[in-house]
Amino acid sequence: MSFSWLFGTFAVSYLLGSIPFGLLLTRLFGVGDIRSIGSGNIGATNVLRTGKKGLAIATLLLDLSKGIVAVKLTQYLYGNDVAMLAGLFVVLGHVFPVWLRFNGGKGVATTFGAFFALNWVFALIVCAIWLVVFLITRFSSLSAIMSIGYSPVVAYLFNGYLAALLCLCLAGLIIFSHRRNLMRLLSGTELAFRKKS
Repeated sequence: MSFSWLFGTFAVSYLLGSIPFGLLLTRLFGVGDIRSIGSGNIGATNVLRTGKKGLAIATLLLDLSKGIVAVKLTQYLYGNDVAMLAGLFVVLGHVFPVWLRFNGGKGVATTFGAFFALNWVFALIVCAIWLVVFLITRFSSLSAIMSIGYSPVVAYLFNGYLAALLCLCLAGLIIFSHRRNLMRLLSGTELAFRKKS
């Protein structure tokens, strides 16, 4: 395995991650620029705020698929250890897409996709943590930070220290991408999803 092949693999993972499906879908179906709506994020959570549930689900599935495809393809070609790095690069592409001047999404769905590709049981546990926090707080941002923040511990139990190290890097990236959400959470101005009466 040469350096050029590795570089190409990680570049493809980054470019795959950088496809802004939320932005493309909302423009395609006449919603407008999703960056001017709600939190301004291009991910599924903000697409849902437009009232277009179908587009939100499509965005979620496509963002998930980026993580799955990047990791599974690299896993097939080079094995699990290199695939973990591909998982990091695909999320980097989503958070810092070259097409949007490196101002992309939060990377949560793509991270979960990478998790599912590496170990679906571990991924389900992390998703369960997200769901529990969300049902209690109604904050998608806090749910993401808490669930992926705990992922290194869960990954170590299921996949060992390399997976835990990957999750630690991803947790740092997710916390960084949610830095404004953290400020809004602390100030009490974060947007929450409320139950419909």
